[in-house]
Amino acid sequence: MAMQYIAPPPVHRILCADCGTTITPNSANLCVACLRNTVDITEGIPKQSSVSYCRNCERFLSPPTAWTIALPESSELLSICLKKLKGLSKVRLTDAHFIWTEPHSKRIKVSLTIQKEVLTNTILEQTFEIEYLVQHGQCPDCTRLAAKNTWRALVQVRQKVAHKRTFLYLEQLILKHNAQKDTVSVKEVRDGLDFFYAQRSHALKMVEFLANVVPTRSKSSEQIISSDTHTNTANFKYTYSVEIIPMCKDDLVCIPPKLARQMANISPLTVCTRIGNTVHLLDPSTLQHVEVTPTVYWRAPFDSLASVSELKEFVVLDVEPARSQGRFVLADAQVALTGAFRSQTKEDDGMDYDDGTANQIFHTRTHLGAILQPGDTAMGYFLTTANYNSTDFASLPESRVPDVVLVKKAYPNRRKKTKARNWQLKSIAKEVGGDEGAEEGTVQKRGPAGVIGRMGGRDQKKVDADYELFLRDLEEDAELRGTVNLYKADARMAPPEAGTGERKPKKGGQYGMDVDDTPAAPSGADDDDDEEDEPDFPEVKLDELLEGFDEMTLEEDQ
Repeated sequence: MAMQYIAPPPVHRILCADCGTTITPNSANLCVACLRNTVDITEGIPKQSSVSYCRNCERFLSPPTAWTIALPESSELLSICLKKLKGLSKVRLTDAHFIWTEPHSKRIKVSLTIQKEVLTNTILEQTFEIEYLVQHGQCPDCTRLAAKNTWRALVQVRQKVAHKRTFLYLEQLILKHNAQKDTVSVKEVRDGLDFFYAQRSHALKMVEFLANVVPTRSKSSEQIISSDTHTNTANFKYTYSVEIIPMCKDDLVCIPPKLARQMANISPLTVCTRIGNTVHLLDPSTLQHVEVTPTVYWRAPFDSLASVSELKEFVVLDVEPARSQGRFVLADAQVALTGAFRSQTKEDDGMDYDDGTANQIFHTRTHLGAILQPGDTAMGYFLTTANYNSTDFASLPESRVPDVVLVKKAYPNRRKKTKARNWQLKSIAKEVGGDEGAEEGTVQKRGPAGVIGRMGGRDQKKVDADYELFLRDLEEDAELRGTVNLYKADARMAPPEAGTGERKPKKGGQYGMDVDDTPAAPSGADDDDDEEDEPDFPEVKLDELLEGFDEMTLEEDQ
């Protein structure tokens, strides 16, 4: 049976009522172009608006009253911009994205694509731009801060040591986890930091955060501010005191003999290899490893014998690996003090006497067998001439006290050269309080190292030295470096000045955030081109660095 072809029904077309173009009939009898000219679906949606930004706490006002931290061109900032528009509920939003604007223009441009049914079965789509003006102001929390009615809860963080390396590392952890978002202000005092909060719950959250990242103990107190006997209510100010264990990475530690026997009978003389929520101690002669919890430590506290400021430089003459355990390799090493077996004058070496150890070769066991090679330079504690005020150390038999305890590898040739680092850190803006010669609550200018100039009443040279040691720790320890955020160095930074190795910081900041411009090598170092760099110098790779926020800088030049 032959199939019969049935032709489709003819399509009737008409002319557009305005331009005469042939179109498919619709209820308006208009083509798409004429329909757009006749009907504006963006009517009722403002083409210009504004967003409020607090430069002190770096937050945007999210309608109606919430203040939210939003990064440039982030989904949070886009959500805030869309909430500012009236009339979006009457149309269908299909697309929204940012349009790049000049960083200092204080303008944010957003492109929107919307759809709306204008006639029966006729949907019109249109794309348009909205320009937002960034208005600087103060949020209620910062307003209370300016009025000195600042806080309801205070967290006092203290560590009784002679350096600030722990707080420099703690500051980077706080920035990485955004733990400072609820702070009203941060004040720097002699032995630590004070964090002020408008709510008690925020202070408790900070205390819990500190206990998770560093070994601490805490206690709380409260002070009544006012009370109402009629309603039986009262206002309190709460203070939380947090004390960090006074130890730092690479410290030489002598565990009390009684505690050492309880901890798997480890040798009392150990080296601190890492600080987390517990203290990691290692016996460099046996690779025995223990962790001291805050509960165990505060039951019978003990201090470090020596810190990194007492390290001496040794030259490795020979290394014989014995065995490995984890990331450490036990090795027998022969070392000598740097400059040994050289004819030096009193003016050259700065020594007023010779105790007979300058030209000796020392045999020791070290946990650095995986990275040390003959000819390398290592930093260690010279126990032969050391005199520590510790009864636990004095009670050790001489056979268990080595001449030298090596702690880490050094790179003296590279450190002598004034080469700027390709990375930098960010810092929390802090006030200085409780210092001699400094007015309470004043904000001090930051030094070339990117840290507060006084640092709790301490001189700037000591501050720069501590900061340089902290940067070297990050540079030489990949595991430590992975716990913080490193940013690419700003290309607009001026080159190092001749003879100083320091770069001039740029003016302004990132949404009010301070940038720690990483210094180069110490200013007194001479550029010795004759000495070759160490081939295994730990370079920070570009894939480890984060991009800064320079493209959306809204801070005015002060």
